[in-house]
Amino acid sequence: MTTETSSATTAPSFWQKFFTGLKNSGPQWRNFFVDAVGQVRILKKIYPGIMHFLLFWGFTIQIIGTSINLMQMQLFIPFVELPFPRGNLYLAFELAMDLAGGAILIGILMAAFRRYVLRPKTLVTKWDDTYVLVLLALIPIVGFTNESMRLVASSPAWAGWSPIGNALANFWRSLGMTPETAANLHAYMFWSHAALALILLASTPFTKFRHVFMIPINIILHPLRKEGAIEKIENIDEAETLGAGKPQDFASTQLLSFEACVQCGRCEEVCPANISGMPYSPRVLIQDLRKATVLALSSPNGQSEQEILGSMVSEEYPWYCTTCGACLVKCPAFVNPIDQVIDLRRYQVLTSGNMQKSIGDVLRNVERQGNPWGMPAEDRMAWSEGLGVRELKPGESTDVLLFLGCAFAYDDRNKKVAQSFVKLLQKSGVDFAVLGMDESCCGETARRMGHEYLFQVFAQQNIEAFGKVKFNRIVTQCPHCFNTLKNEYPQMGGVYKVQHYTEYLAELTLPKLSLNGKSIHGRLAYHDSCYLGRYNHIYSQPRNILDNAKVNRIELPRKLQNSFCCGGGGGQMWMETDAETRINHRRLDEAMKAEAEVVATACPYCLIMFDDAIRSKGVG
Repeated sequence: MTTETSSATTAPSFWQKFFTGLKNSGPQWRNFFVDAVGQVRILKKIYPGIMHFLLFWGFTIQIIGTSINLMQMQLFIPFVELPFPRGNLYLAFELAMDLAGGAILIGILMAAFRRYVLRPKTLVTKWDDTYVLVLLALIPIVGFTNESMRLVASSPAWAGWSPIGNALANFWRSLGMTPETAANLHAYMFWSHAALALILLASTPFTKFRHVFMIPINIILHPLRKEGAIEKIENIDEAETLGAGKPQDFASTQLLSFEACVQCGRCEEVCPANISGMPYSPRVLIQDLRKATVLALSSPNGQSEQEILGSMVSEEYPWYCTTCGACLVKCPAFVNPIDQVIDLRRYQVLTSGNMQKSIGDVLRNVERQGNPWGMPAEDRMAWSEGLGVRELKPGESTDVLLFLGCAFAYDDRNKKVAQSFVKLLQKSGVDFAVLGMDESCCGETARRMGHEYLFQVFAQQNIEAFGKVKFNRIVTQCPHCFNTLKNEYPQMGGVYKVQHYTEYLAELTLPKLSLNGKSIHGRLAYHDSCYLGRYNHIYSQPRNILDNAKVNRIELPRKLQNSFCCGGGGGQMWMETDAETRINHRRLDEAMKAEAEVVATACPYCLIMFDDAIRSKGVG
């Protein structure tokens, strides 16, 4: 266990912080160029992706071209005319500007058709959407009209290099327009075009168009953490407010993300809670928090005395989220609703104490018995009876430290999975051992239910226990434990090589897979766990193990990064939910529609949720 730096240590200077931040900002800049400039995330949805790509690059090229035109007027380089572009480069410049304007118009038409004809249910239309679309359409229309007047007035030899402007110029000529009339109208069109551009710029802060600035800034400044990791509360014993109860309690980067959200609805489209009919939407949550922030900023001191929960957001709202991360991988603006959910939960659990009874019961179980099930702490090793599992004593060493986690220690179905895994390790001659009674809950459930203090206590206990023994790697069967040990314990000073058991099994030569002593027959569907797949990108190893066992494996419609949550994450497994909106029922329905006879999963929570759904539906 590492100790925290003494407060007497000299604080780093501004420039040390600046250069350290610059050194560590590589991934953000990669995201900026890939997703803000390259539009990669946006293009993952074909129609809106192409639409936005045309608008973004159309306006980008037009802005660059307009800047070059302005510099021909000696505005930015006094008394010197910019010597670019000339000759063939000017012809290419004219063509690029013309095609960019055309791309904008096509993009506007696609946007209008999608918003006012197709009307996706997750796409919200407000006054500023129409205002911006009309303004964005008028700018290139007036621009092309202005260009056509110039071509009619001067009839340059290169007019064909401005195909859209030239076509419009020929149209005016067919109506009898003279060069003199075109020259007179050109001045009006020029100033109208400039005025429209200035109106758009001036109205940007008050409309959705502000996203052209907010999204790139948010992509660059969003917190850089391991995927699946939650922000640590530093010096938790000294903090006056834990979590976020008022807008000013959110970090500045979170407030920025509220402004970056454009309500595109991509998060809502993949949210398992929303899809299952729960009254929850990550998009609505972010917009409600933005409204609360705007109201706070409009107050005399720029702060709000009114709490968010109970006024702007219902007290139950944050608890519908399963923290599955589906919204995170879809958001083109890199907004993270889970951060806000956790902060709202932290405030309820640690500051106000106003939470559902079932939540309080689970957290008391973790605090008193060291596990969410509330089973006696002394029964943690009961699963291993008769297996001859070695328990490490202080100072002893092993190659593999097996970290069981609470689900495999206390849940009857998962105990059998743990026993089978141990037998595989023994049969393969693996040097492994467990901590025994020195193993504590990893704290994942407590942290995602908002009890950060309890998480830190358990993390410190485990790190101290790890420090008393020697091992080369930690192997765990639970993706939630795996994610916590690998991505969150480093926040507490515990840095280890951590593997999920499917990763480790992929390295071993295994006997033929069997179920209750019989080979698995029929169609077997593998379900991707959110914390194993989406957060830690482990997709191939479980599939390879199944394929090597020669099972008839099939894929579910939603798989890999797009897998559908089982409904058990984020503490949901211990909460009561309406039978009509249970996420695990939705996922089981998908498996049944795929005509799967067996469902395989590498997560104990998923196993429990599938079991529950099967029993509830009575499908056997």
